[in-house]
Amino acid sequence: MINQKLPKMWYGGDYNPEQWGPEDWKEDHRMFKLAGIDVVTINVFSWALNQPGENTYDFAWLDETMDRLHAEGLGVVLATSTAAHPAWMAKRHPDVTRVDFYGRKRTFGGRHNSCPNSKTYRKYSGRIAGKLAERYQDHPALLLWHVSNEYGGYCYCDNCATAFRVWLQDRYGTLDAVNKAWNTRFWGHTFYDWDEIVLPNGMSEEGEGNVSAFQGISLDFRRFMSDSLLDCYKIERDAIREHSKDVPITTNLMGTFPQLNYFDWAKEMDIISWDNYPSLTTPVSETAMVHDLMRGLKDGAPFMLMEQTPSQQNWQAYNSLKRPGVMRLWSYQAVARGADTVMFFQMRRSIGACEKYHGAVIEHAGHEHTRVFREVAELGQELMQLGDMLLDARSDARVAILYDWENRWAIELSSGPTVELQYASEVHKYYDALFKQGIQADLVSVEADYNQYDIVIAPVMYMVKAGVAQKAEKFTAAGGTFVTTFFSGIVNENDLVTVGGYPGELRNLLGIWAEEIDALPAGQYNQIVMKKPFGKLEGSYNCELLFDLIHAESADVLAEYGSDFYKGMPVLTVNAFGKGEAYYVATSASAEFLQPFLKKLCEDRGVEPLIQEVPPGIEATKRVKGGRSFLFLLNHNAENAAVILGDGKHRDLLTGSIVQGTVELSGRGVMILEKA
Repeated sequence: MINQKLPKMWYGGDYNPEQWGPEDWKEDHRMFKLAGIDVVTINVFSWALNQPGENTYDFAWLDETMDRLHAEGLGVVLATSTAAHPAWMAKRHPDVTRVDFYGRKRTFGGRHNSCPNSKTYRKYSGRIAGKLAERYQDHPALLLWHVSNEYGGYCYCDNCATAFRVWLQDRYGTLDAVNKAWNTRFWGHTFYDWDEIVLPNGMSEEGEGNVSAFQGISLDFRRFMSDSLLDCYKIERDAIREHSKDVPITTNLMGTFPQLNYFDWAKEMDIISWDNYPSLTTPVSETAMVHDLMRGLKDGAPFMLMEQTPSQQNWQAYNSLKRPGVMRLWSYQAVARGADTVMFFQMRRSIGACEKYHGAVIEHAGHEHTRVFREVAELGQELMQLGDMLLDARSDARVAILYDWENRWAIELSSGPTVELQYASEVHKYYDALFKQGIQADLVSVEADYNQYDIVIAPVMYMVKAGVAQKAEKFTAAGGTFVTTFFSGIVNENDLVTVGGYPGELRNLLGIWAEEIDALPAGQYNQIVMKKPFGKLEGSYNCELLFDLIHAESADVLAEYGSDFYKGMPVLTVNAFGKGEAYYVATSASAEFLQPFLKKLCEDRGVEPLIQEVPPGIEATKRVKGGRSFLFLLNHNAENAAVILGDGKHRDLLTGSIVQGTVELSGRGVMILEKA
């Protein structure tokens, strides 16, 4: 449980008192109390203050800060300060800075500029993390350790090249195994010495935009870089653990961030935390999906909303303000989907550098008489009112959607069949179709236990890892419903094609084989033509992007293509497999098709929506705890909306009122309902 030492929904965020002075601190604390702020994250970027020289440490400012925050009744998430190395370190130890994609050596500057395989960086980052843990392990303000900040970015230096070769030796054992895994006889790339292997970058195998001549080496490089950065996290985590035995440790993730395999990272983290920064135009279902993914990283455990902006970002192309009510609405969206904290970046706006226009609880105006502060304070009062009621509540979804970072890497590195295929977007299509009908779904790893679900959906399962096909077969044979799509079952985890006809290892389960894959430019379509009604599916629906030309073996054909030379070939099939069924959607289907298709599958398995009719712009989701069920209704429209609850009376936890039948949800309003 995240909130053991402070048993309520934590409310606060990143605070940088080192950028201010005593009079500002006094005013900060006054305003924190007005807003109901009870937790702050400090020391994220303070390495240069904490360690002004090679062997010199100065924690006086941090001692004073920790004591002052505790005296003010604030809990502390204490960061290790290693998110940006000091200038002296880059000057004295050039190995600490990165080399970019084109082989250019970075100098000091920025923040994600530390080579993850630099012995210097690893030594000093582990050392300072240990010193902080030794010093503050028993401090009464300490709630949580926060290692570094938003890990990411690749390095292409000689240290990384050497470490990559060691990583490959550990993974494959021999050069013969590497050559086989990478199919190096293509283009005469056979390696006879480990030192012949160079990093895939803009000077060797890769181009801009995930273009690679050799997907095998590029795929392994991404695995290696994810592991290298994770090793840096583990070095600091282990240094903390030597002194601080019981306080949880985390680092802040970034949703579907493409560079790191967060399922691997989750295994090494006590608590999942992440930073949520949608834009004005981000679909609300996409944000909901990422919250669910963060929950799914650690078997459904609640997560921390570590950062969001109270008002606007500073780094997007168009940094729109959050409209009135949206900050509260999006905060509750996170809570509805598993967050046990609501935290911001930042507490007070910086006056200089690139984040001076990033929103804050305390704006440059410096007082509480702002729209943003009023909204923050109102939400703070509500979270106090909720207390510990929702803490550690879980999802009870019966539908799972598989998400796999390595599959994403392989798809997006693929040299064909289309540049338009984006893995996360295809996953979102299926999620969105369920979201709009009020049907909950968990986003889980391919390693997850499928048996706790009735339906498992695997969009674009291009890469089939060892044992996954067998897991899907076992799940389906036991009575489950398995769904996968076009461009699935193509390669193994080394990105080598499984020969014998697509979908490779999934062929037995799906009862089909594919001989060709057509790709059409954006804006060109084929059609899914139903052979007979399937639930409310009937007639014809547009489809796009890719089109598998498949043949039914044991599968039944439910729909066919409507045009082009493959008119009349199967596009939607179902294969009876043991006690269950396996569906194949051979193209990228429209929302008009996916919503009734998935609704029919859910109806067949007795999976009901949370509310029977979901008006446009309304989000419904649920958390359960100790036999109690909490239904969240969120209105993402600026206008009021009517929602039909069905039978029974419900108590709104935010107002205490009893509601039943049809309720009026105010524009950007929220209800948290428990059966009365």
